[in-house]
Amino acid sequence: MNLQQKINNDEILQFINSNFDNEVYLVGGAVRDYLLDKETFDRDLIVCDEDAKVFSEKLAEKLNATFIPLDEGNKIYRLVLADKINYIDITNPVENSLEKDLLRRDLTINAIAVNIKTSEVVDITGGINDFNNKLIKIISEQNVFDDPLRILRVFRFHSNLGFDVDKKSLEFVLENADLIRKPAVERVNYEIMKMFQGQYVHETLLIMNNLLEILMPFVSELKKVPPNSHHHLDLFHHSIETVKQVGDLYKNSSDVIKKHLDAVDFGGFSRLAHLKLAAFMHDIGKFSTWAIIEGRHRFIKHDDVGSKMSVDILKKLHFSNKQIEYISFLIKNHIYPSSVVSAPDLSEKVMMRFVRKTENNAIDIILLAMADRLSARGPEITDEMVDNNIRNLSYLLDFYLEKKDTLEPLPKLLDGNDVIRMLNIKPSPLLGEILDALHEAQISGDVLTRDDAVNFVQNYKNY
Repeated sequence: MNLQQKINNDEILQFINSNFDNEVYLVGGAVRDYLLDKETFDRDLIVCDEDAKVFSEKLAEKLNATFIPLDEGNKIYRLVLADKINYIDITNPVENSLEKDLLRRDLTINAIAVNIKTSEVVDITGGINDFNNKLIKIISEQNVFDDPLRILRVFRFHSNLGFDVDKKSLEFVLENADLIRKPAVERVNYEIMKMFQGQYVHETLLIMNNLLEILMPFVSELKKVPPNSHHHLDLFHHSIETVKQVGDLYKNSSDVIKKHLDAVDFGGFSRLAHLKLAAFMHDIGKFSTWAIIEGRHRFIKHDDVGSKMSVDILKKLHFSNKQIEYISFLIKNHIYPSSVVSAPDLSEKVMMRFVRKTENNAIDIILLAMADRLSARGPEITDEMVDNNIRNLSYLLDFYLEKKDTLEPLPKLLDGNDVIRMLNIKPSPLLGEILDALHEAQISGDVLTRDDAVNFVQNYKNY
């Protein structure tokens, strides 16, 4: 089905045609989605012959949609349709000229417009040709100077589409990578997450060069840690390979796991996007813990150090508290699943403790552990070791999936006030230590009742 047929079969666009005589063009992402033969829920419209606000308000009434002014200064308005799935962004062309509007956009593949009434295609930058050649090309260098965020959009679309980046465009954006310091951090954050949402992000990270170090300075440290007996890749490429393996594991997962990872539980992006970012960052603590002891590379407590490092890194990029909590938790616990399945006695109690401790992040952490294992194949790592580890992690994952729907929240057997009264102590670090230890005992199944909890507190070793 060609582009014009897609427009003609779009019920929302045809509704507009049936109720309005305006000159309206579909532009941007929806056009790109139609060229990809994908369903779209996000339509960008340019109305050329009427004030965008007036047109938007009339269309909102006809569609029974919610009208939201996004940018009054630039006359950009959003309609959220009643189904809460479809929405329409409406504006007027720059300087009342469709051609000028298209020429001021970021990429040629994003500068294709289609008249929704006549199906006429307006493509003055060669976007369709670049699309057919699977090529990402900036429209002009000046457009990048005008809004340096467009540097990141080159890589975001590379990650999402898998298209090659035009050689001159790539050279230009990397030569001017320092410009990425200018846009608001929130806008940069959004593009980073869009990039990690992409299927080809592992390939994108490899071509970002100095830009990646500007965005995430820890990358320069990753590049300093060489391959070793357990890792066939240097730390930078190991981190990227781990991202790739997460994507491969997702593609081969069951529908249950895919549904879990597709969920948008925090930050406006899927768990999968956050998991891939965590995979890229999972070893950031290795450089500062790196020691060579008797000829062997050691990274003692790099998981704990990396988790703490990630908090400051993500705060500077304006990630939310929930996003930071998730990513830092995964970094801190990325070795944990393999430690569990390496236990001499892999009992149900041991696995249940893992399930209780990781809760709704169990799937994510197990997949991260699998990806990490598959990305480390140094000379001392045999295929048998890898296969055994993956098989045991799969067993742990199956155990979690079997038990997750039957789990009830752990009861709160004692609170801080109870402990204060029992031991006649004041609020202090000791109180927090006792409550944490009590929680761990509950997770392990050693404390089941209130009487158990009272006995545990009264006999706490450090009191």
